[in-house]
Amino acid sequence: MMFKTHLAIALLAVLLFLPSVSAKLIFVPVALIAALMPDLDTSNSKIGNSRIFGMLRIFSKHRGFFHSLTFCLVISAVFSVFVPVIAFPFFLGYSVHLFSDSFTHEGIRPFWPSKKSSAGIVRTGGVVEKGIFISFLALDVLTLLVIIQQV
Repeated sequence: MMFKTHLAIALLAVLLFLPSVSAKLIFVPVALIAALMPDLDTSNSKIGNSRIFGMLRIFSKHRGFFHSLTFCLVISAVFSVFVPVIAFPFFLGYSVHLFSDSFTHEGIRPFWPSKKSSAGIVRTGGVVEKGIFISFLALDVLTLLVIIQQV
């Protein structure tokens, strides 16, 4: 899926958890940044196109190790030991990205190094994805309005 679709989907997840989170100023940016991180291994992404992350493409192909729950769980576990406040938002954002990509034609290999993959019918950048983006954007706005009314 595209950058904006990942952000729209992750934003809904963030907004749904936000009322029960104590460290909101940490939770929101960590979850949203984590929602973009699996695409660090491709030059086609906004975040992966930088020189800093270009080296990752040498070690991993796109939708390989970095697009797996294996990586997500290992990094989340490390964070839970050393920086617990970012463990859950990282896991949430990263896993939402993976879940979203599991519905695309390219799919993901969720339990890398296992060869089993999860793929769907959504073409990245296609009409269905544009509909998904618009739907999640509308849900984001509605959810934000509900949160604002409750404050």
